[in-house]
Amino acid sequence: MRVFRPVRLLSAILLFTSFSTAWPWPPSAQHFGGLIYPRQDRESSSDTSPAETARPSPTPADDNTADQPESTRSADTKSPGSTKAAKGGTTKTGEAATKTSSVDPRLGPGEVVMITPAPIAQASYYKVGDYVTFAWNYTSLVIEPAKLDVFVTCQANSASYAISNNASFEPTGSVVWDTKPEASGTAPLLTETYTLVIHDASKDVTSVPQAGRLRTYDQLRFGMYKPQPYKSLD
Repeated sequence: MRVFRPVRLLSAILLFTSFSTAWPWPPSAQHFGGLIYPRQDRESSSDTSPAETARPSPTPADDNTADQPESTRSADTKSPGSTKAAKGGTTKTGEAATKTSSVDPRLGPGEVVMITPAPIAQASYYKVGDYVTFAWNYTSLVIEPAKLDVFVTCQANSASYAISNNASFEPTGSVVWDTKPEASGTAPLLTETYTLVIHDASKDVTSVPQAGRLRTYDQLRFGMYKPQPYKSLD
């Protein structure tokens, strides 16, 4: 057994030597020159970021834009949509300015509220020949009339006495009536009851009142009298 083991080992070595000699190895490592590449340095490749690699080079148009002043660039870069929006806003504003005021039809008409004489005062009497002052303001008035007519009527003689025609509208209106015979009108003033009338000069006195517009006022009634000459009792 001791003689047999060295013989087997020697036979294996001879067999391996013969096999290596017979294998078709390339004559030189030069044949692998095209297949061997140098190792790349990871640090050098990582210095360039993907964003910098993908960034396009500036075009001549971009260079010209960069050289322009900031105000010029902002004016050139406005989008057509923003220009149209600005123009549209101006047009809408103009249309709104010329649009007629609308009033909710559920609202009542505007009313006259007397200041002088006071609404809670007792019946008023004025002497013919004196000056009589009337003052008032308004409530629920949405559309103001441009002009007003103010006059007094007397049912006893079916006469009317103009106080102010086509008077300009004021938030607080007032008139002074000269009741002298030569200034009162064609018909002489009687010792009677009179009615003050205030209405929109562009409307008829009997027009149906509209929402937000002035209703004809004819609620104030007052008395006028003529002083009697003194008579002695003797």
